[in-house]
Amino acid sequence: MPEYLPTAPYRGTRDFLPAEMSVRSQVFGTLYEVLERHGFLRYDGPLLEPAEIYEAKSGEEIANQQLYTLTDRGGRRLALRPEMTPTVARIIAGNAGSLQFPVRWYSHPNCHRYERPQRGRVREHWQVNADIFGSDSANCEIEIFELIHGMLTALGASEDMFLVRANDRQLLTAALTGVVGVTGEQLGPVFSLVDRWEKYEAERLAADAAEIGLSDKQFARLGEVLGAGPALLDELPSEVKQASHLVRVLESGSAGLVRFDPLIVRGLAYYTSTVFEVFDTSPENNRALFGGGRYSDLAGLFTAQQIPGIGFGMGDVTLMDFLATHDLTPRPRSEVDVVAIPVTEDLYDAARTVVTRLRAAGLRASVPLELRKLGKELSRADRAGARAVVIVGQEEWDEGNVTVRGLATREQRQVAMDSAPAAVAELLSD
Repeated sequence: MPEYLPTAPYRGTRDFLPAEMSVRSQVFGTLYEVLERHGFLRYDGPLLEPAEIYEAKSGEEIANQQLYTLTDRGGRRLALRPEMTPTVARIIAGNAGSLQFPVRWYSHPNCHRYERPQRGRVREHWQVNADIFGSDSANCEIEIFELIHGMLTALGASEDMFLVRANDRQLLTAALTGVVGVTGEQLGPVFSLVDRWEKYEAERLAADAAEIGLSDKQFARLGEVLGAGPALLDELPSEVKQASHLVRVLESGSAGLVRFDPLIVRGLAYYTSTVFEVFDTSPENNRALFGGGRYSDLAGLFTAQQIPGIGFGMGDVTLMDFLATHDLTPRPRSEVDVVAIPVTEDLYDAARTVVTRLRAAGLRASVPLELRKLGKELSRADRAGARAVVIVGQEEWDEGNVTVRGLATREQRQVAMDSAPAAVAELLSD
């Protein structure tokens, strides 16, 4: 017996059959429409980038544990992109002279990370990214939060199904240094500790805090700070709050779009102030769906020109889990709306003439690729999701007519060939 190669995809990657691709096309098509109504323009970039841009900006976990790297024949170290933000920063920096800032851009890249596959995490995912570059105004935060709400509600979500939790790293820094007594050298490790706060047991968090150098008293005070919620703002100096974009959002008419939460820090190294995560509120899927934040100078890796930005990445895995949890997943579209069936081989050209008219009228129409008995073709059209067929018989065709039949009602009538599109559209509207 011959040995065949495996049919399963590489672990952590997925095959998408037509039914699932139909669902994904509907979901992402809706998101594209919302993004473009908000003035965002689509861009794209290469799947391969120099590994250095991720090692410099994406954070230790991605750079040291999750990068798929390779060396090309010229000795250059490359990586499959694990995220899109460094790429867009490179593109923005390289074209800054010809752009009219601020710009609103979006993309939908395929990204790769070497992770342990589990619910919500795979090794290959698609991510809708939205970024604003070239403005340091708090209006950018408002625009991003409005966009998130617009995208999720366009998919059918109600406002109580998700929650945007946001923080400002500068506010948290002031709290950690001024209230908890964290030193400058401890800030990075403590930020990482905060990022794990809701994922680990108290004993492990305490052990990690002790390893960083925090005393038991400091660890207890850290817990109080992180659990204070919006009340933490009352403990911070006014000059720190006045400099915060997030505080300005919270004091604006858009405050209802977001909730202040000291626990949100985000793991990526390039965020500098506002950070946020969007959570599913259902007990069945109570987890972060996606997130983002502000980066004051991500483009600084490529240019001396300072170009501030803010954005987020919405991954397909957690988004689809969210839609399934709330019964919002759209149904796959049928293969076709209508099938034009020739009764004999000699009528194929006639059937193709009919199907051309149907398609010109905006209908999804096909012709059988192989001649079968009429009953079998009717059954196949029904299984393909068609709601109507146009039967092309020799006698009727000679008279300029075809037979239009509804598959659900089994009612049929003869119409002039030129009237077939209107007759089918009438059937589909019932």
